[in-house]
Amino acid sequence: MLSRNRARPALLGAAATVAGLVLAGLPATVSHAADQESCRPDGLYKTPGVDVPYCSVYDAEGREKMGADHQRRVIGYFTGWRTGKDGTPAYLAPDIPWDKVTHLNYAFAHIDGSNKISVGTDSATNAATGMTWPGVSGAEMDPAFSYKGHFNLLNKFKKQHPNVKTLISVGGWAETGGYFADDGTRVNSGGFYSMATNADGSVNQAGIDTFADSAVDFIRKYGFNGVDIDYEYPTTMKDAGNPLDWSLSNARRSGLVKGYAALMKTLREKLDRAGAADGRHYLLSVAAPSSGYLLRGMETFQVQKYLDYVNIMSYDLHGAWNEYVGPNASLFDDGKDAELAAAGVYSTAQYGGIGYLNTDWSYHYFRGSMPAGRINIGLPYYTRGFKNVTGGTDGLWGKAASTNCPAGSGLTKCGDGATGIDNLWHDLDTNGKESPAGSNPMWHAKNLEKGVVGDYMTKYGFPAGTELTGTYARKYDSTLVAPWLWNAEKKVFLSTEDEQSVNAKADYVVENGIGGTMVWELAGDYGWNAAKGQYEPGSTLTTAMYEKFKSASPYGAKRSTVDLPGKALNIGVEFGQFPLGDSNYPISPKLKITNNTSATLPGGTEFRFDYGTSAPGNAKDQSGWGTSVIRSDHTGSNVGGLKGDHHRVSLKLPSWQTLAPGASVELDFVYYLPVSTPSNWTVTFGGTTYALAGDLTRGTTVVEPGSGTPTPSPTPSDGTGSCTAPAWSASTEYGGGGTVSHQGHSWKAKWWTKGEEPGTTGEWGVWQDLGAC
Repeated sequence: MLSRNRARPALLGAAATVAGLVLAGLPATVSHAADQESCRPDGLYKTPGVDVPYCSVYDAEGREKMGADHQRRVIGYFTGWRTGKDGTPAYLAPDIPWDKVTHLNYAFAHIDGSNKISVGTDSATNAATGMTWPGVSGAEMDPAFSYKGHFNLLNKFKKQHPNVKTLISVGGWAETGGYFADDGTRVNSGGFYSMATNADGSVNQAGIDTFADSAVDFIRKYGFNGVDIDYEYPTTMKDAGNPLDWSLSNARRSGLVKGYAALMKTLREKLDRAGAADGRHYLLSVAAPSSGYLLRGMETFQVQKYLDYVNIMSYDLHGAWNEYVGPNASLFDDGKDAELAAAGVYSTAQYGGIGYLNTDWSYHYFRGSMPAGRINIGLPYYTRGFKNVTGGTDGLWGKAASTNCPAGSGLTKCGDGATGIDNLWHDLDTNGKESPAGSNPMWHAKNLEKGVVGDYMTKYGFPAGTELTGTYARKYDSTLVAPWLWNAEKKVFLSTEDEQSVNAKADYVVENGIGGTMVWELAGDYGWNAAKGQYEPGSTLTTAMYEKFKSASPYGAKRSTVDLPGKALNIGVEFGQFPLGDSNYPISPKLKITNNTSATLPGGTEFRFDYGTSAPGNAKDQSGWGTSVIRSDHTGSNVGGLKGDHHRVSLKLPSWQTLAPGASVELDFVYYLPVSTPSNWTVTFGGTTYALAGDLTRGTTVVEPGSGTPTPSPTPSDGTGSCTAPAWSASTEYGGGGTVSHQGHSWKAKWWTKGEEPGTTGEWGVWQDLGAC
């Protein structure tokens, strides 16, 4: 969850544009490959009728080209407000480790009162376009550009590092529902909420078109490679997002998800058209929530197909918005999360013991609908913390309750956030007082750990001679992959990030084929100044990730873990009619299937699809379609991480029902933790298995049923390849205790059976799943 001034509690014609790109040191044209489709990433939506120049950004496997020593992304948020003009340490474009990063997201632009993208009025005090830094080495303006400020310097350094891409990030915690005027006051204009969604919950397409057109003009004018949307949050969960926005957002909850989807589709199509005209593919990404609570109200996050990649805000998982003391950004669950335990998550059988406040869970949420390489996990270069902590182990999973909540937070009961020297990067509440949060750059946290009072303290308003109270002892939990500082005398808990945790997370990225990492924010990284004997802003953590990634294998470019048919049918599948907010448990949408082919689907037609292991493998329908989970890549709790990516589901059109061309049918579907859009669909009838066109799978051809060469059904992976039991046969009789192998699993018959397919008889049926083999 990103904010304006800290990490929070969670135009031109084509010819002129090309000239501008040359000035920016960017490629003006690309070779027009005969088949740009060969470079399209798996699952990425293509605007109809547009020859999108994917090969300007992607290779023939659909992987992003980032330079020989960048096999994975390192995306850094570069914020516009650390200018140094207030006397605190500056973080400017020359401070960025340009050779270590692959992408930079400039934070933030906003949506102005006319629904256009803006960074404020051009002036000498505008950090983005007008400010200068006389005497600062490396911050000299490039006279080739008509604008100054951060945008000038970003393009100046891109000339020297042409593989680095820049995106303009729009929104953030403080500017999702409004914006900061030139004088620093906040204008409650409605922002994303009113631009994309009308007061009655309908889609505001006029507002969306205005914004998207202005975004295209903006990136062309200032030399950006794309747009990053940080909308916090288009969810139906009441009181989500900034409390200053609730008067607008709560009234529109029923329509926020639809507005979000319309916004992303429109942006994708307008960027594609601009890219085709300019000879370069423009990127579109989002900063996505990681909390299972927020995602529960975002249906199946239907926008992922429009995104080049998603950046998961896998931080702010615990903080002073409540009393539960825990890590800011743990990699895994340990089965002891006090907040989840209090909510009954571990004890409610339908949840399967799965804890959903960790990076691994959020990665698997998105992995259910996207290739691993189109996902980036977020890392915080800042702390979150509490004071007056009681219980727990060195504070971990203890409590720190308070009723002294920040003004404007909307809270009457909150956590007792750390303050003062333990809250250097604090915000002010609506009364102008310090918001307790334990928010610090990591370089300050490292000084606390070392017992050093940095020479920068007076710049933050602390008197000369300030001394530390107590000792900040570093602690680490290897199951969570989470470090923290514990001050036993002050009862202060500061959740941190350092080389050990970052290296472990980088290993996780490599081992799982993940696209890379995203960092909020670069200014929090640290380096040791031996001459001064203190930590200062640096690049230690970013360098650690670069070293892990530079010789890694290419990231995972395919969504499915099995081979899908090469021929696809135009059969629509859609999950909709979700109950809103807190009514959405269990998660119970309607699954609508529409036959857009010229053939009638007969009774018994089988559909199969995957959903992510972020939810347990107990999905079902309540409409007589015999829904069953026929393969699970993970079972049980997720302590230490989910072991696989997908559950495979089978459901069949009832034998008495057909589906005529143009007709639709709905069934009631139920699952228990959030999942992103189910994927890897197949449909089987008449002895042939097809993929579905809506999956946008690379290499598939859309056909009519019966045309071309029949495509055999795909064979799932055998896991370890050690299935030793004989393959199941529909014509063989099996007695109780008999074992078979089928669909990559071993199965045991509980009693005599014949013709009943393993994986289709349900939990109480004849076949017991012995697990993958």
